[in-house]
Amino acid sequence: MDITKSSNPVFGKNIFSQSATSTDDGVMTINGTINKTGLMLLIVIFAATFTWRKFFGAIDPATPGVMPQGIMIWTIVGAIGGLITALITAFSPRRAAMTAPIYAVFQGLFLGAISAMFEAMYPGLVMRAVSLTFGVFFIMLLLYRSGTIQATQKFRTIILAATGGIALVYLVSFIASMFGTNFGFMYGNGWIGIGFSLFVVAIAALSLILDFDMITQGANARAPKYMEWYGAFGLMVTLIWLYLEMLRLLSKFASRH
Repeated sequence: MDITKSSNPVFGKNIFSQSATSTDDGVMTINGTINKTGLMLLIVIFAATFTWRKFFGAIDPATPGVMPQGIMIWTIVGAIGGLITALITAFSPRRAAMTAPIYAVFQGLFLGAISAMFEAMYPGLVMRAVSLTFGVFFIMLLLYRSGTIQATQKFRTIILAATGGIALVYLVSFIASMFGTNFGFMYGNGWIGIGFSLFVVAIAALSLILDFDMITQGANARAPKYMEWYGAFGLMVTLIWLYLEMLRLLSKFASRH
């Protein structure tokens, strides 16, 4: 099995086999990666609580869907800081023990503000998105552990192609918006927009299978201990993507009522 390919760009290179070690001391384990993923999740939640509270302390009840000016800066800092630390981690896995927690802080700041904005517009939406995200996570883990879904080469290729296509669509949409072109049919609450979001959620969910497999193969390849942080970081990237897409999908359904 080729352990070098995943739909997650963090795992999209020969990262584990390049880092393999022949010693028994300080090798990557699945349990160690799980523990570090849990720690990163706690950091995200803690940081998200900060911007969540700030948002609801500054929001104008008349415009619940508008990000308060004082919160916008935190959102931008979180988004840009998360992107920078993600790139640093992806290109320098040895620094993951330092950069992965910092990434979690930045993403927490971003997610807290975005989640609060959705919650202000559609009360109860965030808790449903969180529940569905973790529900999908555990279902995918069960399907992977039971062997119901296997990370075959064909499966990898399909998910990788779909993920690349989604990224390209988002990029084209962003560039087009700068020139006044609106992809409303894709982001609206019509059935085309909902169908697109369902497709993206499905691809994000299936990407978890590849992430689980990459972590398992990394442990089997006896990667060094710092790769546990890298594996946890890669898994968090997919989880955050899945959560954001879940928020988008649920908001489309909520706006139809």
